[in-house]
Amino acid sequence: MSEQAVVAIVGRPNVGKSTLFNRLVGSRVSIVEDTPGVTRDRIYQKAEWLGQSFTVVDTGGIVELTTDGGMEEQIRYQAELAIEEADLIIFVVDYRSGIMPDDWAVAQLLRKSGKPVLLAVNKVEDFIEAHELSEFYGLGLGDPLPISAAHGMNIGDLLDEVIAKLPPQPEEEEEEGIRVALIGRPNVGKSSIVNYILGENRSIVTSIPGTTRDAIDSPVTVNGKKYILVDTAGIRRRSKITLATERYSIIRSFRAVERCHVALIVIDAQEGITEQDKRIAGLAHEAGRASIVVVNKWDLIPKDSNTMHRFDKELREQLAFMAYAPTIYVSAITGQRIHKLLELIDFVDEEAVKRLSTGVLNEYLEEVVTLNPPPSDKGKHLKFYYMTQAGVRPPTFLVFTNRPEQVHFSYQRYLENKFREAFGFEGNPIRFIFKEKS
Repeated sequence: MSEQAVVAIVGRPNVGKSTLFNRLVGSRVSIVEDTPGVTRDRIYQKAEWLGQSFTVVDTGGIVELTTDGGMEEQIRYQAELAIEEADLIIFVVDYRSGIMPDDWAVAQLLRKSGKPVLLAVNKVEDFIEAHELSEFYGLGLGDPLPISAAHGMNIGDLLDEVIAKLPPQPEEEEEEGIRVALIGRPNVGKSSIVNYILGENRSIVTSIPGTTRDAIDSPVTVNGKKYILVDTAGIRRRSKITLATERYSIIRSFRAVERCHVALIVIDAQEGITEQDKRIAGLAHEAGRASIVVVNKWDLIPKDSNTMHRFDKELREQLAFMAYAPTIYVSAITGQRIHKLLELIDFVDEEAVKRLSTGVLNEYLEEVVTLNPPPSDKGKHLKFYYMTQAGVRPPTFLVFTNRPEQVHFSYQRYLENKFREAFGFEGNPIRFIFKEKS
């Protein structure tokens, strides 16, 4: 399972970074959720061009990093973070204002980085002659490309250049075993869980560095079953725990999630669920990965007969957007329920690749629609003709209808709930795609 390349958009404030970000990823339709704010401050998103997908990172908003430092210092730190994570940099400058001092500071960092850079001159409203961009050649970053992010001018040319400069995507390789990514905040016990599994079972093949920085791929066989454990421990720099670093740690987790079959969202039982935990859980949900919520350090919690029930209730409230994910309470120190965790990984992975026949699906669709017909809109009736399973990981269903735009989110949720009742898919998000029957 190959890892996606990362393209970071950098530049000083007000040059149009976020507008360009939205333009690059705007064609991607996100899944509608009824729980707002899961990833509302997201600065990354998938994009695709000419059949190649990549992750775009917007560095907009990471500006006020110091209380007494100047703008140059803030821009420098922002650019350093972007450079560290990215395979390609899009450096955005403003055609109207020309080169400003902060532009020179960022350009100097980019030249030193050795990373491939595209120089995008934004806010060009009309096609211009090459000599009108002569000022920007002085940045020493190659040919400037005029664009208008607001009006979509030359965005296709920019994306052509992005694809040309990105490293080629490796061909997908079939891996032996279930790839399991442990994600979560620092010090929640991700490494301890991995070490317990590796230490107790002696049939370890090897531990090899993964392609994601700060992640280790550890193949292991337990009771004849093969797993690749991906530990994302240390994804935050302890020396600079700032909002910016926090956000870039999410990008590292995002890359690990993209490569996995099952995501373990590890939470510290002593601290309870935090906003950061919810953001990290949202990564697995949006990526469509089978997920398990792992509450670690359960041995350190004083308990009565209702402790687990109370904790579980709060978890379900906070993670309402992924109610499908099972929860398990473990201790990496004592090994409590670790073997149950492995059984649960097997189970949700099997659910992720479950396939249903078209006949069974349509028979059940007719039943649930008869039980609760979709509402009409101004006398226009919504009809479902037939459905088929379009894919796995996540389970995805294609439903043909006369009015796809009329399928309300609440009715989608009804269908999801009924299909879960009948067919399970525990631990996995379900995707319904509604298409008009031609």
